[in-house]
Amino acid sequence: MQSTFFGPGNQGQQVGQNYGTISAEFHLPPERAETPPAPFATIPFSRDPDFVDRGDVLDQLRRRCSEPAARVALVGLGGVGKSQLAIEFAHKIAEGQPDTWVFWVHAGTQARVEEGFRIIADAVKLAGRNQPKANIPQLVHSWLSNERNGRWIMIVDSADDRDVFYGPASGDGPTSGDARNGRPFVTYLPQSRNGSIIITTRDKSLAFRLTGRHQNLIEVGPMAQTDALALLEKKLGSLPDTDTAAGLVQALDLVPLAISQAAAYIQRRAPRSSPEKYLAEFRESERNKSRLLQYDDGDIRRDGGASNAILTTWTISFDHIRSRRQSAADLLSLMSFFDRQGIPEWILNPSRITKNAMQGRGLDEAGDRESDDRGSATDSDTNDDADDDIDGGFEDDVAILRDYCLIVADGVREEFEMHGLVQLSMRKWLQVSGQQETFKQQYIERMAASFPTGEYENWATCRSLFAHVQVALDYRPNEDTVETWAALLHKGGWYAWSQGRYSVAQQMLGKAKKVQEKRLGKEDMTTLHSMSVLALVLLGQGRWKKAEKLFVQVMETSKTKLGADH
Repeated sequence: MQSTFFGPGNQGQQVGQNYGTISAEFHLPPERAETPPAPFATIPFSRDPDFVDRGDVLDQLRRRCSEPAARVALVGLGGVGKSQLAIEFAHKIAEGQPDTWVFWVHAGTQARVEEGFRIIADAVKLAGRNQPKANIPQLVHSWLSNERNGRWIMIVDSADDRDVFYGPASGDGPTSGDARNGRPFVTYLPQSRNGSIIITTRDKSLAFRLTGRHQNLIEVGPMAQTDALALLEKKLGSLPDTDTAAGLVQALDLVPLAISQAAAYIQRRAPRSSPEKYLAEFRESERNKSRLLQYDDGDIRRDGGASNAILTTWTISFDHIRSRRQSAADLLSLMSFFDRQGIPEWILNPSRITKNAMQGRGLDEAGDRESDDRGSATDSDTNDDADDDIDGGFEDDVAILRDYCLIVADGVREEFEMHGLVQLSMRKWLQVSGQQETFKQQYIERMAASFPTGEYENWATCRSLFAHVQVALDYRPNEDTVETWAALLHKGGWYAWSQGRYSVAQQMLGKAKKVQEKRLGKEDMTTLHSMSVLALVLLGQGRWKKAEKLFVQVMETSKTKLGADH
């Protein structure tokens, strides 16, 4: 046996023949010590020259990040500009505080978080990071927790999936984060006095869990109109027609991503497109809205995996909700067919519908009343328990939708509100998954059962629901629902006539009459009633000849069907 050299500082043994066991150990040379760099920023996006400062959001971030171990979350609907605010704030810190580290971690998936921690490890030149069994998250956590390493700010962007931080809700399988020991990634986010963490997320409940206090949440909504116009002007240049520009940003619900998307579309097609032409095309039909809002021209300041089309952006939230709680996704699906404002809880909540139906039952006959009394104790207890379960489930559904900023609840009037573009996006999502007709049918059936006739004593209820009947005018029901749809329009037209709203009454009654004549026949009493009210509408409009013709038709048909002496 002889010694063998493998270069400077390395040597071993060479064996000619061996008839036993040979054990060998190889010792890798230790990593060379690297000089720690001076603090710098690892922001993956350039500063946006079109950025519009929105109120005091940046000031709030600056104040809260000046506190020890600060955690703060920007919470809001996808596309409202949370990441853009974080990018601007990060550049301001890098520019104004050169002795502060600025780190950026994209938290869309577990792999992206691991990648972000690896970038931090490389940036600060952590010893041991290149070892095969290196626990990068733990190394980064330890470095960040050491106050001698200086001040730092970490932006955790797009933290929309709680499984990335806490592991699967079911508890099956390894948790996300460090796959070697099962620790969730949330445990690697330091709470040291020398650092601050800024989180951007669509999920309010996740934001609370990551920051620990509701006071640490900054809700980011759509822009104020002045800010929205400023953004549109930065994107397109001067806006000669301010009324059209205002109409455009309002049509886009003042959502920054939608405004930027529209501006990119207009610029790409100029001079054949303009704000005026875009707005006219947008308002023309739902199909046009969907097509325009699916336009994606890219944005270098959005993560490569993020779409620049607002409709596509919101489908991410819908998918998250469906995976977490199907009933919440179903509730949002139903709500997307109502008018965007004043959606009454009692129509949406199954237990409220049941209670209303129970309270509305006729108990005129003594036998019925006695029968109900005999079974009231047991039945009441059973019904109350069932209603409590339904109520609890409904409230859980509402909480999730509110957490994702998809609906706004008015606790005083027990109503909900949605952004119109969110409703449009939801309907498009349902269309792609083949469920649009299912939820449209649910909407029509619930409205037809809830909207009363147009008599005076029903006016208060009619008034609160009428906007939701109006949107039904634009829906095209299938054969199974068309008669129910016609009945809803008949009652809506009746109420509209009583309020002197002749134009919309004519539309509703005209469509109802057309369906009823085809499905029920011209001599059916329901058809004749729609014709009669429609004649009253024409009379109110001063269209005497048409009104007279329709009245005569109703009278002659009634004579034939009921007899002259009826």
